[in-house]
Amino acid sequence: MKKRVKDSMVEIAHIVRPTDLNSAKRLFGGTLMAWIDETAVIVAKRHAMMNVTTASVDNLSFLSAARMRDVIVIIGKITYVGTTSMEVKVESFVEHINGERELVNRAYITMVGLDDEGVPAKIPELILETPEEIAENEQAKVRRKIRSELRNNE
Repeated sequence: MKKRVKDSMVEIAHIVRPTDLNSAKRLFGGTLMAWIDETAVIVAKRHAMMNVTTASVDNLSFLSAARMRDVIVIIGKITYVGTTSMEVKVESFVEHINGERELVNRAYITMVGLDDEGVPAKIPELILETPEEIAENEQAKVRRKIRSELRNNE
């Protein structure tokens, strides 16, 4: 079975509350990281149709701050699928009152599909439909190669 990128794409929104703030009165990075991981898990579960686990997080860059009462929109989508693993691109935005979105964070998360015993399992292939999806898939292959080289050098 094959699945399209849009079949598992997720968009989640959160309002930054007082309990989400750090001592500088900005969104605590750990809270955003939890929201990002949760989004990646949902995307991966939708694609794989099984339980998943987070294997790695790449390029977790904080580009700007979010503050109290900001609306954070998190969008996740599959960019690459291997045999048992997949890469999920997650972008986080502050959504302003006028609807404009400002990029706060971009991360690439590697997720692994798990069978009922918790063993890595084969996941559905990915159908790429647009030039953007093809380009993201090619970039994901480069990131995958780099991750592999880093593991081999440890």
